[in-house]
Amino acid sequence: MSRFDKGVAFFSEGKFEKALEVINNCIAEEKGNTEYYSFRARVLSRLGRFDASLLDFDYLVEMEPYNTNFISDRAVVLHLLQRHQESLEEFDRALNLDPKNPYRYSSRAFLKDRIGDFQGAIEDYEKAIELDPEDAVAYNNKGMVEEKLGYVDFSKKSFEKADALVGKQPNPNSDINQIPADSENIEKKNGLADHTAHEQQTQSKLSFQHFLGTFLKVLGDKNTRAEFLKFVKSGFKKKTD
Repeated sequence: MSRFDKGVAFFSEGKFEKALEVINNCIAEEKGNTEYYSFRARVLSRLGRFDASLLDFDYLVEMEPYNTNFISDRAVVLHLLQRHQESLEEFDRALNLDPKNPYRYSSRAFLKDRIGDFQGAIEDYEKAIELDPEDAVAYNNKGMVEEKLGYVDFSKKSFEKADALVGKQPNPNSDINQIPADSENIEKKNGLADHTAHEQQTQSKLSFQHFLGTFLKVLGDKNTRAEFLKFVKSGFKKKTD
């Protein structure tokens, strides 16, 4: 196992301080490796060191000014630092460089939702769905925003579509209009694309769309979301049926 791989292993085990020590050594030996800087930025974000994480993303964007993944990840850190306008501008820039990528619209939609631009968020989610009609996460998150605006019928259809796309039909015994957990309870310390929310407890079992609303507020790229949805269809489905 290479030193870098060891750092990744520490990261996956939640040993972020050890991962940081390893990646710092890697960078000391190979200062021009952008993969190392990108990884360190994520480690720093997990540690809640957003200013330091931003410095690494500043360096990465300077090195590769048209890398939309670096731009988008930098936008997330700016959001975590409460620099929302700058964050929005970076999401705009990533989208302008990569206009056919539905995830760019979903990313910007998430920010718009967080800063109160609900109609703008819905429009972005709709564009993401237009580009990728099988994106269950976009349908689910669109439903959450519609729910905030009181669009009950629209949100119900969005949640049902998300259910159908992952192969699970809505449970008639669950409350289809259940309000998801408040995203304002997201713990910043968990960093990039790894937010968790406090679960709203109900007398009945957790509905599928509430589960998605709690854990899928922000996920990484399409492959990450696909892997998670496979988990939903296997492990989680058995627990809730």
